[in-house]
Amino acid sequence: MRCAVLDDYQNVALTMADWSRVGARSFPERFPDQDALVEAIGDYEIVVIMRERTPFPRSLFERLPKLQLLITSGGRNASIDLAAAAEHGVTVCGTGSSLTPPAELTWALILGLARRIVPEATAVRTGGPWQSTVGVDLNGGVLGLLGLGRIGTQVARVGQAFGMDVLAWSQNLTAERAEAAGVRLAGSLRELCAASDFLSIHVVLGERTRGLVGPAELASMKPTAYLVNTARAAIVDQDALVEALRERRIAGAGLDVFETEPLPADHPLRTLPGVLATPHLGYVTEENYRTYFREAVEDIDAFLDGAPVRVLGTF
Repeated sequence: MRCAVLDDYQNVALTMADWSRVGARSFPERFPDQDALVEAIGDYEIVVIMRERTPFPRSLFERLPKLQLLITSGGRNASIDLAAAAEHGVTVCGTGSSLTPPAELTWALILGLARRIVPEATAVRTGGPWQSTVGVDLNGGVLGLLGLGRIGTQVARVGQAFGMDVLAWSQNLTAERAEAAGVRLAGSLRELCAASDFLSIHVVLGERTRGLVGPAELASMKPTAYLVNTARAAIVDQDALVEALRERRIAGAGLDVFETEPLPADHPLRTLPGVLATPHLGYVTEENYRTYFREAVEDIDAFLDGAPVRVLGTF
């Protein structure tokens, strides 16, 4: 069988695992449309994708009659139509994924915003002014967490180490769980937004969380507060966020996720003041990539042996 590895932006997939059992080819480029994608991978029986970089809707499964196995990095992928995959006889498998990298990137964004790392470092490199900004103290500040799952809990521990008062809220968060993490439970989302100096998002995107942080929630934030999103862009109303940043109603935002990726060249989030944006790097670390591609090969081997493993929805 032949295997296409999509979305390999860094062109490293084939060096991180032994693909010798299949004829694997890496596609580091992005395809402009579904027609180009089908033309490139139409003869492949196995396709490996990276997270949600390339969606697999029903219309795509209908155009790939040779496809037998689809593998995604991670244990869930909202951009795959699993019902369509089953109807077309395609097995869909996942891989393990570390929660540490997105927690670490969250803190890179918080620290970058608090100490104005990008403008100050740029000034040093370009001969600009020496010390042009005044940093924000984390110690004694309020870290608000929208979501206290496994990633949110890791972020909370670091905030506590910095001496921050950590406050959390989500639709399912109980006082007992918050207390066990040493975190205060906010009475509502609006209360969380109003109290936070840094509001960091760590919930899963779903029907209940889409647009959860909207105009009213952003309006309740302090003008000195920052929003950080390393989860999914659609959890925050993007138009409302752009407006709040443009009108300086919040101090800034650290963003790693966007509704359209790559972010269009003319998108305001590329140029608005106070925005520290990264190109969806939350999961992009060497060890995470090794896990993805090593386990993708394990998925392929198991499928070829007639006993698929890590089938989506079962692990």
